[in-house]
Amino acid sequence: MDFSGLTNLPVMMALIFAGSILVLFFGLARVLAGRNEIIETRLGRYAARPTAPGEQPAQKGRGERFEGLVNEERSNSIATELARADLRLTPGEYVALNLATVMLGAVIGFALGGGASTTGFVFALVGALIGFYSPRMYVRFLQGRRLNAFNNQLGDTIVLLSNSLRSGYSFLQSMETASREIAPPMSAEIQRVTREVGLGLTVQTALANMHRRMPSDDLDLLITAINVQHEVGGNLAEILDNIAHTIRERVRILGEIRTITAQQRLSGYILAVLPVILGFLIYILNPQYISRLWTNNCGLLMLATGFIMIVLGFIAIRKITDIEV
Repeated sequence: MDFSGLTNLPVMMALIFAGSILVLFFGLARVLAGRNEIIETRLGRYAARPTAPGEQPAQKGRGERFEGLVNEERSNSIATELARADLRLTPGEYVALNLATVMLGAVIGFALGGGASTTGFVFALVGALIGFYSPRMYVRFLQGRRLNAFNNQLGDTIVLLSNSLRSGYSFLQSMETASREIAPPMSAEIQRVTREVGLGLTVQTALANMHRRMPSDDLDLLITAINVQHEVGGNLAEILDNIAHTIRERVRILGEIRTITAQQRLSGYILAVLPVILGFLIYILNPQYISRLWTNNCGLLMLATGFIMIVLGFIAIRKITDIEV
């Protein structure tokens, strides 16, 4: 087969460059990986079962074929993040997807930069950076959206638990009732708690696992109150009513604060994104005009200074508008 008509050299150079970026990024990620976090996956989410002597380990399913890409510590950390985002992916599948996005971003950037040139390699590096952090940003976005929905449902859930306790139900029966009446993500988390208790865990351990999946301050307050009541006794229904009132007031005040600061937060996003979009449009319209920014040391210094100032300005605006309640 004749490949003489194809530009194989630029494509091969893009792939080699993307591979080197992969080694750099994932090497740094492994060095900077945080401490190990406990994660529940499949039945291990509810109760760990040790393998008996002589028992053969279970065969790996279709979703576990990429698990060798990460070590156990890193796998646990990634699985925790995926569980918080409610993504049905294994850590190995997530890492494989991240590898694909880095390669795709590098190749696209290399092509947009004009092939084997300084501009092409710079664009390939930027594309690889975008591909490396895009899955992480998407996971964080899903985590934030799910956590906000969970916090908004928590007050009504506590009232439902309190009413069920007054009607004569036990705490576990009240949680089963709430899991049927409340919409996701609250119902899914309560169902996990009831299943964990059914598999042999204590209520305190199951609630602690729930808090690990949903790191909410309001949920931490609820779990602390339940644990204290379990130790010293008291009217749990009345305690839950007081907590529900506190949480509803926090949600109301937080909503008012977000409404008041909405314009400032939007201004921060616009000011951070506008220079990047404007530079990209100028590059498309007149690449020779803007290419002077990265063809000499003065231009590179201006780019670095501008990038640092944009990041610092965005962080300052976020800190000003991030008011804790």
